[in-house]
Amino acid sequence: MITRLLYLVRHGEQELAESAVEEPDTGLSERGRRQAILLGERLRGQRFSAIHHGPLLRAAQTAELVATSLPEVPVYETELAGDHLPHDTDTAGLPPAYATFLTRFSAAERTDGPRVTAAAVRRFAGPVGEGTAGDEPVRELVVTHTFLIGWLVRHALDAPERRWLGLNAQNAGLTIIRYSPAGPPNLLAVNDVGHLPPELRGTGMPPDYLW
Repeated sequence: MITRLLYLVRHGEQELAESAVEEPDTGLSERGRRQAILLGERLRGQRFSAIHHGPLLRAAQTAELVATSLPEVPVYETELAGDHLPHDTDTAGLPPAYATFLTRFSAAERTDGPRVTAAAVRRFAGPVGEGTAGDEPVRELVVTHTFLIGWLVRHALDAPERRWLGLNAQNAGLTIIRYSPAGPPNLLAVNDVGHLPPELRGTGMPPDYLW
């Protein structure tokens, strides 16, 4: 089995109307486009086997802009990198903002989200299987959303399931997890925004969600 280096990126800042009640499927703001371009420049020269992104427009546009710095790398859309609820977490004992937030998910989302997330873990979280040639680690880039990044960080640390909450990724922040057959996962970087100037850094999350 071959070591996998999984690069996880939250999409750039989304363009939102101030009057929006629910989060629409809009693309990137101008800040978000700048974040994605700078991220691509940060990753230029890395040998990726693939770029995967979720189906929502903000993730697709982020992947497209990053890919301009990685022109030889194939880009794939997958629901596995989508914005889904990773775990039907019991709200007892949670901060009020999180408890209220979780009650907004439908019964279908509470069932389907964890199912898709489990499939994402099977696909991305682990060493590369038999039949892969060479000894060099396989690098994959996944442009996704804060929920999946939080879940995969929690999974790598073998932390309690509810700890996916509060692991809030910054827009265009970079998290890298190393999966090796020789031992447990290693977090090489978490929420790294060294490629962004201070004015382009931010979670895009309401303050009450920064648990």
